[in-house]
Amino acid sequence: MQTPAPVTGDQALVKNINRIAMLRLLREHAGISRAGLSERSGLTRSTVSLLIKELIDEGWLVESDAFVTGTVGRRPTPLRLVGKNMVLLGVDLGPDVIQVVATSIDGEILESSQAALRSKDPDEACHQLVEMATALSAKMTRGGSRLLGIGVGLHGPVDKRSGMLEFAPNIGWRHVEIGRRFGAELARAGLADVPVYYHNEADLAAVGETEFCERPVDDPLVYVSCGVGVGAGIILNHALFTGATGSAGEIGHTTLVIDGQPCSCGRLGCAEAYIGLKAIAAAAGCFQDDAIDRRALRARMSARDPATRSAFARAGAVLGVLLQNAWTTFNPQVIVLGGETVTLGGDTLLDAATEVLAQYAQRAGLTPPVVKAARYSDLATAVGGAAYVLHAILNPHQQALQSQYVATPASA
Repeated sequence: MQTPAPVTGDQALVKNINRIAMLRLLREHAGISRAGLSERSGLTRSTVSLLIKELIDEGWLVESDAFVTGTVGRRPTPLRLVGKNMVLLGVDLGPDVIQVVATSIDGEILESSQAALRSKDPDEACHQLVEMATALSAKMTRGGSRLLGIGVGLHGPVDKRSGMLEFAPNIGWRHVEIGRRFGAELARAGLADVPVYYHNEADLAAVGETEFCERPVDDPLVYVSCGVGVGAGIILNHALFTGATGSAGEIGHTTLVIDGQPCSCGRLGCAEAYIGLKAIAAAAGCFQDDAIDRRALRARMSARDPATRSAFARAGAVLGVLLQNAWTTFNPQVIVLGGETVTLGGDTLLDAATEVLAQYAQRAGLTPPVVKAARYSDLATAVGGAAYVLHAILNPHQQALQSQYVATPASA
């Protein structure tokens, strides 16, 4: 990683920039020494030493045993980023279920909880979300941990100019000022000072795949979220690509069949109408009264029921077409598949998708990108929310939905 030249100006600002430079270098070069940090950052050794002492005192870093170099003189001491007693909170506000996780700064899941969504009313849903996040936060802080922030995944595009959730068809929301609702609930819960970020759920899952992984990071990377809805998060040049307003990656609403099956968005022939979990459950006979019988789907897949496996295989073949389109559009190194459809469909879904993708590649005489399942399975969005908190801390220069969107405790 190339670090920018030192910046002069306000002393506190410069110090914060230099702290972030240290943390980012330690993410990329685990075990680097103070001398190595000085060399890579361009900062003096005395400045580096002062910053490292501060970061160690705060619990960000630990020192390991000194390197044995075979040369005379003081041995370099490796430094590791550990985030002692620091916790990140991530939330997935899904159409049917809310998931909350607490993670360490290296992506270890410390605690998790989930509950059925009690109401699809925005105020009630936000109240339940903050209630669950507060309970998990209290459990972690009672153990001595410090909460660094909360990241919330929403199943629809968020306008990055206003912070408004534009459209979430599977939960029935349109033009919802979600941040103001979060602000009101967090203030009542005593968490008004905690940084809170919210983004499209697939975007956060993509961040989780790149923040909580071994270096170097796969880039570009496309994360395809497969659940009740279908979407994508795109990592390009170590940053989220969100488009002009924040709705990039809505591949579930790209048209695969002209005048095809109706979609939740109102269009015809969208990918979601064929790959979405509702469509699969209906084809498997596990969808009644506008509800997915997940228990039956899981049981039938475990029993290798032919009709249920066939439903997932057909959806996988359509998914393969969608992956081909994502490949030719973004040319990623890796495509990651996650969400509950992938968990439920397993190899039946994945094999069908990768086989179709391979057929397209063979016809074109090209090598397709690597396709793999999400590291955190159907917790990918919630873990991605936690990862986004760390991402925002380490990349404050990148455009992000910062906590100013949720700080006003006013009702919408």
